[in-house]
Amino acid sequence: MRIVSLDYCADQYVLKFVSPDRILAVSPDAGREFSFMRDKAQAVNSVRPRVENVLGLQPDLIVRSYGGGAGAQAMYERAGIPVLNIGYANNLNEIASVTRTVAHRLGVPDRGEAVIADFENRLGAIAANETAPQTLYMTPSGVTSGPGTLIHDMLLAAGLANYQTRPGWRSLPLEELVYAPPELIAAAFFDTQPHKTGAWSSMRHPVATTQLQQRPVVSLNGAWTSCSAWFLIDAIEALAQGDRS
Repeated sequence: MRIVSLDYCADQYVLKFVSPDRILAVSPDAGREFSFMRDKAQAVNSVRPRVENVLGLQPDLIVRSYGGGAGAQAMYERAGIPVLNIGYANNLNEIASVTRTVAHRLGVPDRGEAVIADFENRLGAIAANETAPQTLYMTPSGVTSGPGTLIHDMLLAAGLANYQTRPGWRSLPLEELVYAPPELIAAAFFDTQPHKTGAWSSMRHPVATTQLQQRPVVSLNGAWTSCSAWFLIDAIEALAQGDRS
């Protein structure tokens, strides 16, 4: 199969499991700093996820997570091109099932099983943390993550407690941080978006910036948590090891 990938989450799987000679193109974001497989993206072409551009490459398979918009699958299938939609892993257990499905569809099930085994072995090797420090996940956009999210599962797997107890994605709780600061900060994407804090982001507030200055910080590479995939284990290990600055 000759494959085209339409977005950077789909790019990760294609670049991981498919040899370069089978990849017609990946998305323009495949080589960006928030792409985990960015180094391998240098060896392949890129294409914008526009219908005319993609059809012009005459792919045998299109791989996507969100690229091309909601109607992309139906549109390309009408043109006779099958589409592999990458499922979203809502928890750590689902990462294995998504990886297995994608690797099978790409014709490399053994490679998929190897990635899953490595992920699960590394996850199982993380020692329990008796203290479980209260940890606040922070991003330049001023949001944090509570129960019911993959980030929450990541913190628990690393032996930490999530400072944010309200479910889902939330703005940083600035008032709470004043009288009950966290014990540890998990700072993600500050390496890839250092100058992209929005004008209305709570990260511009002194209460938020103080946390980064006065609390122990584990700096998480933005590429580790940009997609719900096997490489999230790198972030979990960094948190568990307490590689703090």
